Amino acid sequence: MTDPIDYASIGLKVGIEIHRQLDTRGKLFCDCSTMMSETEPTLRFLRRLRPTQSELGQVDPAALFEFQKGRTIAYESDDQTACLVEMDEEPPKYLNSEAVEIALAVSILTHAEPVDEIHVMRKIVIDGSNTTGFQRTCVVAVNGWITIDTKKISIQQISLEEDAARKIGESDQTVSYRIDRLGIPLIEVSTAPVIASPDETQNVAKGIGDILRDTGRVKRGLGTIRQDLNISIRDGALIEIKGVQELDLLSKVVAYEVQRQLGLLRIRNELAGRNVKEADLVDSFVDVSSVFSQTKSSLIRQTFDSGALVLAVKLRGFQGLLGRDLIPGLRLGTEMASRAVFWGRVGGIFHTDELPDYGISQEEVLAFRQETACGELDAVVFVADREDKARDALVAVINRAREALVGVPTETRMANPDGTTRYMRPRPGASRMYPETDVPPVEVTPTDLTRIRAALPPPREVIMKQLLTEFQLNRKLATQLIESDHIDLFRRVCSQGGVAPSFVATVVTENLKSLAREGLPIDQLSSERLESVFAAIRKGIVAKEATVPLLAWLSKNSSSTVEDGIKELGVHMLSEIELVNVVDRVITTNWKLVEERGEAAYGKLMGLVMSEVRGSADSTVVARLIRNRIEEKERMSD
Repeated sequence: MTDPIDYASIGLKVGIEIHRQLDTRGKLFCDCSTMMSETEPTLRFLRRLRPTQSELGQVDPAALFEFQKGRTIAYESDDQTACLVEMDEEPPKYLNSEAVEIALAVSILTHAEPVDEIHVMRKIVIDGSNTTGFQRTCVVAVNGWITIDTKKISIQQISLEEDAARKIGESDQTVSYRIDRLGIPLIEVSTAPVIASPDETQNVAKGIGDILRDTGRVKRGLGTIRQDLNISIRDGALIEIKGVQELDLLSKVVAYEVQRQLGLLRIRNELAGRNVKEADLVDSFVDVSSVFSQTKSSLIRQTFDSGALVLAVKLRGFQGLLGRDLIPGLRLGTEMASRAVFWGRVGGIFHTDELPDYGISQEEVLAFRQETACGELDAVVFVADREDKARDALVAVINRAREALVGVPTETRMANPDGTTRYMRPRPGASRMYPETDVPPVEVTPTDLTRIRAALPPPREVIMKQLLTEFQLNRKLATQLIESDHIDLFRRVCSQGGVAPSFVATVVTENLKSLAREGLPIDQLSSERLESVFAAIRKGIVAKEATVPLLAWLSKNSSSTVEDGIKELGVHMLSEIELVNVVDRVITTNWKLVEERGEAAYGKLMGLVMSEVRGSADSTVVARLIRNRIEEKERMSD
């Protein structure tokens, strides 16, 4: 994404937090499996989480925000992936030593200073993603650094925390979670706010991701990695953006956030030029239902059918500003609507910058502008819903309008798949952390660090040399393999022989990427399932040519085996007798071609045979049989 913004001149500062699941045998505080459940839940239970005061008597604003939604939390569980610890019916058992060792290895690789003792803390989270109402987290190391394009990037801290439960649905009154993911060890690597451009953000994230991948101890696939950003510009605000899934999206998210903040600052300046003051924005709501008594707007008629009303508020000086684009698909009016939806639990808002539309006529616009005593530069926002919900929604609109006078409100936003963001909640306060009393501290000794340092993975240049020399890969394929999550799988498969290393590397890099581009759920292809495919090739059960269609089928049939896929696709390997019959028939039918072209006919015959047996025969075997059968036929004719 290119744009003319001089990021240095606007004082852009970005910090990034990389979260990645660790591939451990058990969860962070119990022995339950870290695999996602593939079975029906065996237990369901309900909770209602509430905020509490800190030791200083303060209530975290983010926790209060979630509580005011008034939702009940529904949880699902099973015996394989969760226990009483995840249900918050039993204290945590211990801090997983395997996860600690992986985090310490990352600390060494990022030149960070491990702490002397690891102390577990509780971080208040009451959106339902944790049954306890808090997330357990602990700092493992501080003050590290990595080098990206000759620039030293400070790593503020490396932490371990328990992953959240998996959201499976929500409504106005209930949000549902599966707790199989809850408690999976999650490493968090946080940089200082020293990143100065969108492209640098992406490069830093890749650098950290490479280090995590190099340990060989992180999970792969959809949902195993999450990236959060902290972004600010001069005169703007610190904005936390959660949940950026794709590495390639990071630069776009940063660029869009900068544009959004600059747009809000321009609106602030225009409001100042219009002499709009906070005192001009009052919670004075007007019932304008009578204006719409004969409306053709189906949206508003539905409101009247349910016994609700239309409530409006005037925003002095805001005309023309609510509909102004900040970034694609996002306007100030959109931001107000997000607040109204959250706080008022309404479907949305209407405002004068987007009217007449939605079946609302120009006459109706003029009428409610008159009802609310609007001047030429004043905007009107109205909500069609129950009175209590409409009032809460408009209070949120007024609050957001007051924030527009200041410029950019500090808040937490959620990343969208297109790189834009949406309002999520207020920024958490400083009083949301307190000690976990159920888990004892873990000492980090010099002996521990010496042992972990000795077991560190070799540097990338050493791995590259091995791939080029021992496995005879070309540099492009070797680079792709190093940057994939499959190098350990590659080594295991190659160590058993029977399958060419270049073929294995191509499958786990280029072929899997191609399937992902086609929209197939390749995260369903676990290492075990991939190894089963290569084992079938090694044993002669299926041909190499059937690998891609077999993987595509397996990705769409997560509970099926490789044997099921071979049977369903009909790609079992032909016996040599069956193959000889096909070869003989093709040669006999095209013998004249052999007589006319001689050696040049081999390519044509190969293509004809493979078109019939592709996926059921090895091409090298087919080539050998064609050559042998032609030579036999020529000897017989002599």
